[in-house]
Amino acid sequence: MIVSEVNPVNQPASKTHSHHHHDHHDDAHSFVRAVEHASEERGLRLTPLRKEVLELVAAAGKPVKAYDLLDLLRERHGNAAPPTVYRALDFLLENGFIHKLESINAFVSCHHPAEAHQVPFLICDVCSSAQEVCDERVAELIEAQAKAFGFRPQAQTLEVHGICKNCRKDT
Repeated sequence: MIVSEVNPVNQPASKTHSHHHHDHHDDAHSFVRAVEHASEERGLRLTPLRKEVLELVAAAGKPVKAYDLLDLLRERHGNAAPPTVYRALDFLLENGFIHKLESINAFVSCHHPAEAHQVPFLICDVCSSAQEVCDERVAELIEAQAKAFGFRPQAQTLEVHGICKNCRKDT
């Protein structure tokens, strides 16, 4: 299992055994380059606005809300509108370049944007950090249980809330 903390430079917090190798990106710039490469390979159009939203998500260092992204875009361009940001986020989500954390309505960059996958997140309720747990056994277990019940999942988001190691030290 690999656990990667979403932090200012998107460095993995720790690494342990994994079934498959995942390419983790050391910084926001290399992450954006990886998304540009994946977009080219898939024939996707990463427009300047989509790229800028992606850069803002990657540079945030923690889950970021759509309206925070909108505020950042308005600082740069003055006239950004909510639909513009949401369309860019929808494109990035649909193509697996970012993840949406539904419980806190925020977005984080994906540590391995070149492959489709479902990952659980550990979300700190104190500092709002999020750790992406890269272990396909979790998704496989959920899929197997769904199949056993005759259920066909269409989307899977697993979010576990608690207090991270750093915040536990502070209390």
